[in-house]
Amino acid sequence: MKLTRGYLVQDPFYTKEKRKKSGGMLAADAWLDSSLYEFWQSLGSGYTRFQDFMSIFHVAGFKRVVVEVVSDGFSFLALGCVLLVALAMPAFDVTASGEFNKAEDYSVVFHDRFGTEIGRRGIRSDDSVPLADMPDYLLKATLATEDRRFYEHFGIDVLGTLRALLTNAQGETSLHGGSSITQQLAKQLFLSSERTIERKIVEAFLSVWLEWHYSKDDIFKLYLDRAYMGGGNFGVVAAADYYFGKRIQDVSLAEAAMLSGLYKAPGRWAPHIDLAAARGRANVVLSNMVAAGFLTEGQVTAARRHPATPVSRAADANSPNYFLDWAFEQSKTLIESSLHTTNNFVVRTTIDTTLQKFAEEAVVSTVREQGEQYDVTQAAMVVTDTVGAIRAMVGGTDYGKSQFNRAIVSTRQPGSAYKIFVYSEAFEQLGLTPSDMITDRPVCIGDWCPQNYGRSYKGSVTLASAFAQSLNTVPVTLSIKTGRDTIAALSHRMGLQADYPVTRSLALGVASVSVLDMTSSYAVLANHGLKTPAYGITRMTTLSGENVFDLDPDAPRERILSDTTVANMNSMLRGVVTGGTGRRADVPGVPVVGKSGTTSSYRDAWFCGFTGNYVAAVWFGNDDYHPTNNLTGGTLPAIAWQKFMAYAHTGVEIQPVFGVDFAIEPAIVAETDPAVEEEIVQRPPSLTPGAARKLVDLADRLAATIGASAAPRNQASVTAATTQGL
Repeated sequence: MKLTRGYLVQDPFYTKEKRKKSGGMLAADAWLDSSLYEFWQSLGSGYTRFQDFMSIFHVAGFKRVVVEVVSDGFSFLALGCVLLVALAMPAFDVTASGEFNKAEDYSVVFHDRFGTEIGRRGIRSDDSVPLADMPDYLLKATLATEDRRFYEHFGIDVLGTLRALLTNAQGETSLHGGSSITQQLAKQLFLSSERTIERKIVEAFLSVWLEWHYSKDDIFKLYLDRAYMGGGNFGVVAAADYYFGKRIQDVSLAEAAMLSGLYKAPGRWAPHIDLAAARGRANVVLSNMVAAGFLTEGQVTAARRHPATPVSRAADANSPNYFLDWAFEQSKTLIESSLHTTNNFVVRTTIDTTLQKFAEEAVVSTVREQGEQYDVTQAAMVVTDTVGAIRAMVGGTDYGKSQFNRAIVSTRQPGSAYKIFVYSEAFEQLGLTPSDMITDRPVCIGDWCPQNYGRSYKGSVTLASAFAQSLNTVPVTLSIKTGRDTIAALSHRMGLQADYPVTRSLALGVASVSVLDMTSSYAVLANHGLKTPAYGITRMTTLSGENVFDLDPDAPRERILSDTTVANMNSMLRGVVTGGTGRRADVPGVPVVGKSGTTSSYRDAWFCGFTGNYVAAVWFGNDDYHPTNNLTGGTLPAIAWQKFMAYAHTGVEIQPVFGVDFAIEPAIVAETDPAVEEEIVQRPPSLTPGAARKLVDLADRLAATIGASAAPRNQASVTAATTQGL
């Protein structure tokens, strides 16, 4: 190449030498070409051989139609199996735990302290009667009405469902249902009451599951025990007792027919709602039994002519309902802490029905006689023995009008009844005694300066006198010395359960308390300073007798106050009754101690106290918190308290009160012959004051009637004699 005048010129004699290809690349290229050729040749020959093999299975004509149908059938079968498993998954999930639905509520039968039934709460249910002990005609009535083919189908009665659909299409929807007994039980045990297609599908799977895992008799028994029968009753056993007052073994054919008619619509055919409709439905059940071939027309004729009549439930109104409501909540706590799966229980309580009537009479009569004068409409009372067993509970003046239990609601202030905590803490912490002197004078905490009830001051007084006169400045002074937090802590240890703020006015009873808690607190003083919480249940068992709970009467109790403090407090409480604000509470011949309490603006009035036999707290006030007409704890609450204690101590041995110097007259006991002496296992019935007044009134009316009828006869005799004389 030469450079001429700045240009590059190619040499005409230059020739570029080409590079030779590598021999390895040529070999690879040849191998690839040959491999591809051989692969496609092999694939073609393999396909040809496959075609030759498949030609063996080639069919034509009718055989081809059969093969296609079978092939599609297997395809749809596979798809159906997948769909079936998908639909069954919810049912698998439901049964995975192996647990049935819990009953909507518990069924609890309550007995008093002597073992007599006093009422029930929750649902009414009883699963203790075996299927073999139930009347045969009851079982046949159920099958004839609910599922005639129960012992023949696999859980789903296909024929029965089709028949029900056809009948319902004709307008008879009230008499026929499409669900078998197993399906209805599956819904009760596992599902909710919603009506959806999905739930019906799951119900069908669960029905088959039940049939696989339980016998027909087991399924039938479960159904009879769990079916809702109206009136809060679950199962035929509870329904027989509720509607007819009978054991299920003793019901008649007419009664069995009425019970069997309740399954479909208990709210419509329950005899206590519409007796005529219930009897009409029972007549349909009898017809079903004849149609099913279980009975003949002649056998049901008597039941048609003499239909069942339910018993009256008016006696339930006389139960200690406020107490039963409270005891039911306590029972549910015990049940939930146990491992029992049944929902039927029997509870032995501490209630004494005679004392309960005394308490109700004392409260109601006091409000009725003087409530209008003091503008007070409500009252509550709780009575225990000296170790905490509740003997009576009155939550209001009329349970029928208001079920609100004022005895257990912690929203009321106790006023001066709270002062037992202040003085007890002062005795415990400062070592004071009732005879120690203290000055009643103005005292202030910041800008708060409490005053006494009469807005005057007594000067130097003993603690016992200050307590009996319910002076306000003295407990405030004591609270400054002991500290208000320690007083609040003591009140909680003694029995107050509700939390409340610790304020400057705490010593005067500005706290939220309940009547029940105040009773428990005063019971500490009645029980020698030992913690004495109120309790109402001593034993709980299942209906079959299996033990659930037993109260240990010998369980150790925490000591809250020393014997010295208890003796000092009890002597001061006695002074309140003998010469203080609680004189109206005194009962002749009985060592009564107690303390009145009145809140600011006269919204609440209390009297709390005890004897050697019983502890009781009484509250008077209004539900809307409006002030009363100057009602104090020493008036109506003390009067009602005294009425009850006078009733309760009639005919019983009077017990002493620790720390109170009181001469108890010895009880006169008539001599008895040991050979004929019998053990008294139950408190003898007593005539309530209300009943006594009614008898006296009846006697007066009878005497007046006799006198009025005798006067005309006497007049007629005089007239006749006069005529004869003339």
